[in-house]
This record gives sequence, C-alpha cells and structure tokens, in this order.
Amino acid sequence: MSSSRRQPNPNQKQQQQQQQQQKQSSETATAATADTNDQSNDPSSSNNNNTNNNTNNHQKQKNHSKYRKDKPWDTDDIDHWALPPWNPEQDRLPGGRLLEESSFATLFPKYREAYLRQVWPVVTQHLDAVGLACELNLREGSLTVRTTKQTSDPYVILKARDLLKLLARSIPVTQALNILHDDWHCDIIKIGGLVRHKERFVKRRQRLLGPDGSTLKALELLTGCYILVQGNTVSLMGNSWQGLKQARRVVEDCMLNVQHPIYHLKRFMIQKELAQDPHLAHEDWSRFLPTFAKKSVPRRPKQQRQSNPNQANNNNNSSGDTNNQQTKKKPYTPFPPPPQPSKVDQLLDSGEYFVSESQRRRDSLHRKRLAAQETSQRKRQARLVADATPPPQSSSSSSKTKKKAKTTTSTNDQKANDDLVQRIKTKFGSSSSSSSSSKTPKPRTSHNDDESNNKPDSSNSNSKNAAMSFVQGM
Repeated sequence: MSSSRRQPNPNQKQQQQQQQQQKQSSETATAATADTNDQSNDPSSSNNNNTNNNTNNHQKQKNHSKYRKDKPWDTDDIDHWALPPWNPEQDRLPGGRLLEESSFATLFPKYREAYLRQVWPVVTQHLDAVGLACELNLREGSLTVRTTKQTSDPYVILKARDLLKLLARSIPVTQALNILHDDWHCDIIKIGGLVRHKERFVKRRQRLLGPDGSTLKALELLTGCYILVQGNTVSLMGNSWQGLKQARRVVEDCMLNVQHPIYHLKRFMIQKELAQDPHLAHEDWSRFLPTFAKKSVPRRPKQQRQSNPNQANNNNNSSGDTNNQQTKKKPYTPFPPPPQPSKVDQLLDSGEYFVSESQRRRDSLHRKRLAAQETSQRKRQARLVADATPPPQSSSSSSKTKKKAKTTTSTNDQKANDDLVQRIKTKFGSSSSSSSSSKTPKPRTSHNDDESNNKPDSSNSNSKNAAMSFVQGM
C-alpha cells in the first residue's frame, strides 16, 4: 500500500524564517530601551560613566616626566657611540654558523693586476684569519670575497667588501688592511661627474692636492684620515666618523668650486685649538671661526671684434677721448632680435641646397684655391715693392762714403801707374845706366836740396812718355 505524504511548500519556509527574525529584533530593541531607562533613573550609573570618560582622557595625555627620570646605570663615562669588538668566544651566532653564504665582487683596472698578484697571498692570509674566502680572477679582472662555515662575525663580510674596493682604488695593502678593524671606516667619493669640463676638472683636482701635495697632507693631519686622489675618485680612510665627514665636505666644496680648501684648513686649525681648551669645549664657537664670503669680482666686457684695421688704429689714437666718453646704450625694445639664418637657409638662398654633395665640395675647394692665389699674388707684389725700394740713408753718411770711394779709386790708379813705370824702367834702364856710369855725379849742396826736389825731373818725364807710347803700341 502506498501512503501519500504531503510535501512542504518552499514559500512557507521562507515566511516562517522571516517571522522568527522579526521577533528576535523586536526583543533586542525592548531590552535596550529598558536598560536606558534604568540608567537614567539611577544616578550612580551616570557617575560611573563620567569616571570612565575621565580615565580615558588621562590615558590619552601621556606624562612625559616619567621618561626623564635619572638612570643610575647611565653615567657620563659611557660612550654610546663606541663599537665593541667582536669576541668569538663570548659572541656566538645562533646555531653556531651562518645559514646562507654571502659574497661580494668588484672590478679592478688593468694597471693594478701586477700589484694585486704580488700582494694577494697577504690578503688571503688576513681573510682566512677571520673565516672568509677570497678569489682573484685575472681573466675577468675581478676580486671576490665570500663567507664560509668558519665565519663567526656576520659583519666582517662588509669589511672585506670595503677592503677589495680600496685595493682596486690603488691604496697600498698595508694601509687597506686596517679596514678589517672595527674602529676603522672608509668612504669613496666619485668626483668624475661633478665637473663636466675636462681642463676645469684637472685644475680643481690639482687645487685639492696643492703644490707638492702640501694641501692634501695638511688635510690628512687635521682630519686624521688617509686620503688618496686617484683618477675620478677620492678614497678616504679613518678611525672617526667626524674626520671622514669633514674630509668629504672639503673634497666636494673644492670640486664644485664652493670654497677653496685653504679656508677649510683655517677653520679646522681654529677648531682644534678650541677643543683643547676645557672652558670652551662645550660652548658655541661661531664667534671665533672666520667667515669667508665669496666675492663677485666684476669682469670687463669682452671687446668687440673690429673688421676694419683703420678703425682700430683710429680708436687707438683717440683712446683718451673714448675713455672719457660713456658708451651709448641701445634703445630698449621689448621684441627679441631676429633669428640668425641657419646653414640650410643659407644654402637655400644661394641655391646650393639642390646641388649634389660632391659638386658642393668641388665648388668650395675652387673658392679656397682662388682665395689662396689672390693672397699669394698680393704677398708677391708686396715683396717686389720692398726689394725695389733702397733702404733710407742719412746725408752725412752718404757724403762720407762717396769721399772714401773717390780716395780709394785715386790711390789705386796711382799705384797701378807707378808699378807700370817701374817695370818699364827695369826693362829699358840697362842702356841708360851704362851711359850714365861714365859721367861722374856732381856733389849737391845743402841749400839746393829743396830746389832740386821741387824741380820736375826731365828724365822721368821722358821715360814716362816712352812707356805710354810703348803700351799704346802693344
């Protein structure tokens, strides 16, 4: 027998659930209204509410005086900035070793390869003592350091990283190994990007060094740091953060042209003397330190180029007048000057823009040759004119030279005639000497000497005439 059961309607279930929810909400609302009525009737409940609000306000306003209480364990002799060294016996890592391996690598320049190969055993020995492994890769040009299972100090890997950086920046190994100590720190300043112009960069870097390195040595003594200027970087090493900060400020101000290093050195010297005085150690030093204001020196305006040389000569002649006169100011115009034509505009105006590049190059070469020919021809003509004009001479010197020339010519002619007469006498004087030997010479008196000397010799004149006729006949 089949018994037919009546299935429930789903809409009826939803209606029943809604009715139950309405009943529950009404009950909670009635309970809340009853509580509020009771509290309004009871004065003690209002007092409790007021006390709760006051306590909340007091909790919000903190009492800062309790943080300023005396701490008997914190005395003045304690240095809170001191870094205690790592003691492997007392300070141990949890688990006894590092969980992960840490490594750092840096590149070095080619010129440091020979030095690093020479000192690498020393570096390996010091890093093995602190439980680190290092590698020198000459093929890639890199230095690598990493932790091992024997590494007990977790911070020593950062010290080894700084050691590799300093070795790559040309610091000697004896100085660079000091960075492994906890009280030593380093700083590498990149100065290559601070100045764009190469010549200006070299001048400012030389300003930091000083003559024969004197400025850099004084800075090392006053800051207590080791400073090395190499290429585009400045490496600093020291055992105090204050010294590193001062040295970095001097380097940056010098490269940025803010202040000369000598002014910083003067301030550091005064500060060092004031720090030694116990009465002034904790006072303000601003009244003792000098202030160097940067002077803006007015520069003379650049002289305008003059195309006409005659105009330049006229200006030089009337320099006294121009100095007294003031330069005339141009009238003010709110409009900017017209833009200058570009090279493309000039080519378009001349029509060369549409010509091929090879033809344009040939035209420019032709113009240059013509200009060179004109200049060479002009110089040649000037040279010819200079050679044709005789050098100027004074009247006195010219007259003296003429007189000297006349005297020299007359003396030369007289000598030539005398020589010719002497040769003829020797040739034809044999016959005359034989005839004159038979005759005895008459003695001369003293009073007739002058007369005989002054009278012309007839024999000499005859012999001269004969010689001249003989020469003409020849």
